[in-house]
Amino acid sequence: MEKNKKSILPDIEPAVKYDKSIIPVRIESLIYVIREQQVMLDSDLARLYGVETKALNQAVKRNIQRFPEDFMFQLSKEECLRSQFVTLNEPRGKHLKYLPHVFTENGVAMLSSVLRSDKAIEVNINIMRAFSKMEVMTGSELLAGL
Repeated sequence: MEKNKKSILPDIEPAVKYDKSIIPVRIESLIYVIREQQVMLDSDLARLYGVETKALNQAVKRNIQRFPEDFMFQLSKEECLRSQFVTLNEPRGKHLKYLPHVFTENGVAMLSSVLRSDKAIEVNINIMRAFSKMEVMTGSELLAGL
């Protein structure tokens, strides 16, 4: 029965935990274009993997040689101020304490070797499919404009 459920709702896996409730999220909605690259925020990835953002970033720092700039980069303060996706917690969060990191498709793929768990593997497979879907959609839009 679980198999049928996944085939009916392929875009709703996995669920993301927000405010102690589980809300199905389309992974595609968590992919942004920054510096002309499709990327995902460290905080969104951490929620998908079920870990704290701090823990995800610490794992990356311990394996920084696996994450060159074309796999992961830190947003500038200006990019955070211009963005609509980096939100602050009110009333505490009037200022960002840490600038977020973003991961390209290759960076997300590399995360599976750093976060060694069954859940990380499953989440990564779904994210890779979402990136592929976004590339197909972007390609279709480009062709439609010709």
